[in-house]
Amino acid sequence: MGRPAKFDADQILDAAAALAADGGAAAVTVTAIAARLGAPSGSIYHRYGSRELLLAHLWIRTVRRFQEGFLPASEGDDLAAAVRRAASYTVRWAAEHPAEARLLLDQDVDSLRSRWPEDLGAELSRLNVAAMDAMRRLAGLAGHAELDRVLFALVDIPLAAVRRPLLKGEAIPESATRMVEAAALAVILENVL
Repeated sequence: MGRPAKFDADQILDAAAALAADGGAAAVTVTAIAARLGAPSGSIYHRYGSRELLLAHLWIRTVRRFQEGFLPASEGDDLAAAVRRAASYTVRWAAEHPAEARLLLDQDVDSLRSRWPEDLGAELSRLNVAAMDAMRRLAGLAGHAELDRVLFALVDIPLAAVRRPLLKGEAIPESATRMVEAAALAVILENVL
Protein backbone atom coordinates (compact mmCIF):
# COMPACT_ATOMS: atom_id res chain seq x y z
CA MET A 1 0.00 0.00 0.00
CA GLY A 2 1.45 3.38 -1.07
CA ARG A 3 1.81 6.42 1.12
CA PRO A 4 -1.06 8.91 1.12
CA ALA A 5 -0.47 12.01 -0.97
CA LYS A 6 0.98 14.88 1.04
CA PHE A 7 -0.50 17.51 -1.29
CA ASP A 8 -3.93 17.35 -2.86
CA ALA A 9 -4.82 18.52 -6.36
CA ASP A 10 -6.06 21.92 -5.20
CA GLN A 11 -2.82 22.63 -3.33
CA ILE A 12 -0.80 21.80 -6.43
CA LEU A 13 -3.06 23.91 -8.66
CA ASP A 14 -2.99 26.78 -6.13
CA ALA A 15 0.81 26.76 -6.27
CA ALA A 16 0.67 26.76 -10.08
CA ALA A 17 -1.79 29.68 -10.08
CA ALA A 18 0.44 31.67 -7.74
CA LEU A 19 3.45 31.05 -9.98
CA ALA A 20 1.45 32.09 -13.04
CA ALA A 21 0.33 35.28 -11.30
CA ASP A 22 3.92 36.15 -10.42
CA GLY A 23 5.58 35.27 -13.71
CA GLY A 24 3.03 34.20 -16.31
CA ALA A 25 2.46 30.71 -17.64
CA ALA A 26 6.17 30.30 -18.45
CA ALA A 27 6.89 30.40 -14.70
CA VAL A 28 4.67 27.37 -14.11
CA THR A 29 7.07 24.47 -14.18
CA VAL A 30 6.86 21.24 -12.27
CA THR A 31 10.18 22.09 -10.61
CA ALA A 32 8.89 25.49 -9.50
CA ILE A 33 5.65 24.02 -8.17
CA ALA A 34 7.57 21.34 -6.28
CA ALA A 35 9.89 23.95 -4.77
CA ARG A 36 6.97 26.14 -3.73
CA LEU A 37 5.23 23.21 -2.03
CA GLY A 38 8.33 21.49 -0.69
CA ALA A 39 7.31 18.37 -2.61
CA PRO A 40 9.28 16.08 -4.88
CA SER A 41 8.79 16.78 -8.59
CA GLY A 42 7.98 13.14 -9.16
CA SER A 43 4.83 13.38 -7.05
CA ILE A 44 3.51 16.19 -9.25
CA TYR A 45 4.35 14.28 -12.44
CA HIS A 46 2.68 11.22 -10.91
CA ARG A 47 -0.57 13.16 -10.42
CA TYR A 48 -0.60 15.10 -13.71
CA GLY A 49 1.80 13.38 -16.09
CA SER A 50 2.95 16.59 -17.76
CA ARG A 51 3.14 20.35 -17.38
CA GLU A 52 0.57 20.75 -20.16
CA LEU A 53 -1.92 18.50 -18.39
CA LEU A 54 -1.41 20.42 -15.14
CA LEU A 55 -1.99 23.75 -16.95
CA ALA A 56 -5.13 22.32 -18.56
CA HIS A 57 -6.50 21.29 -15.17
CA LEU A 58 -5.65 24.71 -13.74
CA TRP A 59 -7.42 26.46 -16.63
CA ILE A 60 -10.51 24.26 -16.27
CA ARG A 61 -10.68 24.75 -12.51
CA THR A 62 -10.31 28.51 -12.86
CA VAL A 63 -13.04 28.81 -15.48
CA ARG A 64 -15.38 26.63 -13.38
CA ARG A 65 -14.75 28.69 -10.27
CA PHE A 66 -15.56 31.86 -12.19
CA GLN A 67 -18.71 30.36 -13.66
CA GLU A 68 -19.98 29.23 -10.24
CA GLY A 69 -20.92 32.85 -9.56
CA PHE A 70 -21.34 34.21 -13.08
CA LEU A 71 -24.09 31.79 -14.09
CA PRO A 72 -26.40 32.56 -11.14
CA ALA A 73 -25.68 36.28 -11.57
CA SER A 74 -26.97 36.13 -15.16
CA GLU A 75 -30.26 34.48 -14.21
CA GLY A 76 -33.65 36.10 -13.87
CA ASP A 77 -36.32 37.64 -16.06
CA ASP A 78 -35.42 41.26 -15.27
CA LEU A 79 -33.02 41.96 -18.13
CA ALA A 80 -31.46 45.09 -16.67
CA ALA A 81 -30.86 43.47 -13.28
CA ALA A 82 -29.36 40.33 -14.84
CA VAL A 83 -27.05 42.41 -17.06
CA ARG A 84 -25.88 44.52 -14.10
CA ARG A 85 -25.25 41.45 -11.94
CA ALA A 86 -23.45 39.49 -14.65
CA ALA A 87 -21.30 42.39 -15.83
CA SER A 88 -20.29 43.47 -12.34
CA TYR A 89 -19.63 39.89 -11.23
CA THR A 90 -16.59 39.69 -13.50
CA VAL A 91 -15.11 42.82 -11.95
CA ARG A 92 -15.77 41.68 -8.38
CA TRP A 93 -14.45 38.17 -9.03
CA ALA A 94 -11.28 39.51 -10.63
CA ALA A 95 -10.73 41.87 -7.67
CA GLU A 96 -11.19 39.00 -5.19
CA HIS A 97 -9.18 36.45 -7.21
CA PRO A 98 -6.45 38.42 -8.98
CA ALA A 99 -4.09 35.47 -9.47
CA GLU A 100 -6.76 33.37 -11.13
CA ALA A 101 -8.11 36.30 -13.15
CA ARG A 102 -4.64 37.14 -14.40
CA LEU A 103 -4.15 33.53 -15.43
CA LEU A 104 -7.27 33.73 -17.59
CA LEU A 105 -6.14 37.04 -19.08
CA ASP A 106 -2.58 35.90 -19.78
CA GLN A 107 -3.52 32.76 -21.63
CA ASP A 108 -4.67 32.45 -25.20
CA VAL A 109 -7.01 29.52 -24.77
CA ASP A 110 -6.71 28.44 -28.41
CA SER A 111 -2.94 28.24 -28.07
CA LEU A 112 -3.28 26.27 -24.84
CA ARG A 113 -5.80 23.87 -26.37
CA SER A 114 -3.37 23.02 -29.14
CA ARG A 115 -0.88 21.78 -26.53
CA TRP A 116 -3.27 20.05 -24.13
CA PRO A 117 -3.72 16.30 -24.08
CA GLU A 118 -6.49 14.99 -26.29
CA ASP A 119 -8.14 13.17 -23.39
CA LEU A 120 -9.35 16.55 -22.09
CA GLY A 121 -10.94 17.50 -25.40
CA ALA A 122 -14.51 16.60 -24.46
CA GLU A 123 -14.26 18.36 -21.11
CA LEU A 124 -12.83 21.48 -22.70
CA SER A 125 -15.50 21.54 -25.39
CA ARG A 126 -18.25 21.48 -22.72
CA LEU A 127 -16.60 24.03 -20.46
CA ASN A 128 -18.41 27.12 -21.75
CA VAL A 129 -21.70 25.56 -22.83
CA ALA A 130 -23.66 26.82 -19.81
CA ALA A 131 -22.18 30.32 -20.11
CA MET A 132 -23.07 30.51 -23.80
CA ASP A 133 -26.59 29.28 -23.01
CA ALA A 134 -26.89 32.11 -20.46
CA MET A 135 -25.74 34.63 -23.07
CA ARG A 136 -28.28 33.34 -25.59
CA ARG A 137 -31.04 33.54 -22.98
CA LEU A 138 -30.17 37.17 -22.25
CA ALA A 139 -30.12 37.95 -25.97
CA GLY A 140 -33.63 36.49 -26.16
CA LEU A 141 -34.79 38.60 -23.19
CA ALA A 142 -33.44 41.67 -24.93
CA GLY A 143 -35.76 40.95 -27.85
CA HIS A 144 -33.02 40.57 -30.41
CA ALA A 145 -30.87 37.69 -31.48
CA GLU A 146 -27.61 39.62 -31.40
CA LEU A 147 -25.46 37.28 -29.37
CA ASP A 148 -22.41 39.37 -30.30
CA ARG A 149 -23.96 42.35 -28.51
CA VAL A 150 -24.43 40.31 -25.32
CA LEU A 151 -20.89 38.91 -25.53
CA PHE A 152 -19.51 42.42 -25.99
CA ALA A 153 -21.49 43.70 -23.00
CA LEU A 154 -20.83 40.83 -20.60
CA VAL A 155 -17.40 39.62 -21.69
CA ASP A 156 -15.48 42.32 -23.55
CA ILE A 157 -16.49 45.33 -21.44
CA PRO A 158 -15.75 43.70 -18.05
CA LEU A 159 -12.45 42.29 -19.35
CA ALA A 160 -11.43 45.71 -20.59
CA ALA A 161 -12.12 47.15 -17.14
CA VAL A 162 -9.95 44.63 -15.29
CA ARG A 163 -7.20 43.91 -17.81
CA ARG A 164 -4.89 46.89 -17.24
CA PRO A 165 -4.85 46.83 -13.42
CA LEU A 166 -4.51 43.04 -13.29
CA LEU A 167 -1.62 42.93 -15.74
CA LYS A 168 0.12 45.75 -13.85
CA GLY A 169 -0.43 43.96 -10.52
CA GLU A 170 -2.62 46.81 -9.25
CA ALA A 171 -5.94 46.74 -7.44
CA ILE A 172 -9.03 47.06 -9.58
CA PRO A 173 -10.61 50.47 -8.88
CA GLU A 174 -13.92 50.38 -7.02
CA SER A 175 -15.41 52.60 -9.73
CA ALA A 176 -14.91 49.82 -12.30
CA THR A 177 -18.05 48.00 -11.18
CA ARG A 178 -20.31 51.00 -11.75
CA MET A 179 -18.68 51.81 -15.09
CA VAL A 180 -19.01 48.24 -16.31
CA GLU A 181 -22.67 48.06 -15.28
CA ALA A 182 -23.47 51.33 -17.06
CA ALA A 183 -21.61 50.38 -20.23
CA ALA A 184 -23.11 46.89 -20.38
CA LEU A 185 -26.62 48.24 -19.88
CA ALA A 186 -26.10 50.84 -22.60
CA VAL A 187 -25.01 48.15 -25.07
CA ILE A 188 -27.75 45.65 -24.22
CA LEU A 189 -30.63 48.05 -23.82
CA GLU A 190 -29.83 50.25 -26.82
CA ASN A 191 -32.48 48.62 -29.02
CA VAL A 192 -34.86 47.78 -26.18
CA LEU A 193 -35.58 51.29 -24.88
